[in-house]
Amino acid sequence: MGKISKFSNLESQFEEMSDDVFTIPNILSMIRIIAVPFFIYFFVTGKYFIAVFIIFVSGMTDLFDGKIARHFNQISKLGKLLDPAADKLTEIAVTLVYFREFQFSDDNVLKIFSYVFLLYILKELTMLIGSFILLSMDIVPQPAIIYGKVATVAFYVVMGLLMLFAPSFGALAKFWVMPHELIMFLVAISATLTVVAFMSYLPDVHSQVKAKKTENDSESNSDIKE
Repeated sequence: MGKISKFSNLESQFEEMSDDVFTIPNILSMIRIIAVPFFIYFFVTGKYFIAVFIIFVSGMTDLFDGKIARHFNQISKLGKLLDPAADKLTEIAVTLVYFREFQFSDDNVLKIFSYVFLLYILKELTMLIGSFILLSMDIVPQPAIIYGKVATVAFYVVMGLLMLFAPSFGALAKFWVMPHELIMFLVAISATLTVVAFMSYLPDVHSQVKAKKTENDSESNSDIKE
């Protein structure tokens, strides 16, 4: 019965989300998700300028979709799921290709440091899976709080600098190459902010789950009395 109930909750959540699919913010989030495999393809095939352009456009749509949603009153349950999903898939894609590049680096220090990128991937996968678990409990994941927003901005700035000036794959590396020490310093700061952002979500998630459990217990008690 528990599994059936969870699938039922998921189904009802997706039915509610289907009412407001084609809003401007949702379309922008869908474009960001669709862009992810194209970014990976152009990056691994060495077309770095196109990959940079895709990430730039993705970052701009991420910047404006929330503002558009609030200004035109187009905030929706689907949007609250699509926007963070697009963020997470983009961040996973970027860190995955960086991990691959650093692994193939001739510099042993960068090769060892590449495992820091797995921290990002683990965090984003955990949050993606967690979002679906919350949906199965009839809980809509909350949007990013200030720590998450700061971590996201830091991620895009640091990864953008790497995409432009990293030693082996920077699109503008012929003009200036980032020193290894600077790369490790910036990535370490971004990774630390990512961990802080992840930890900041946990109290809110715990409160949501606790509140939902209390609500379900109350409904069960009411049904028994009736």
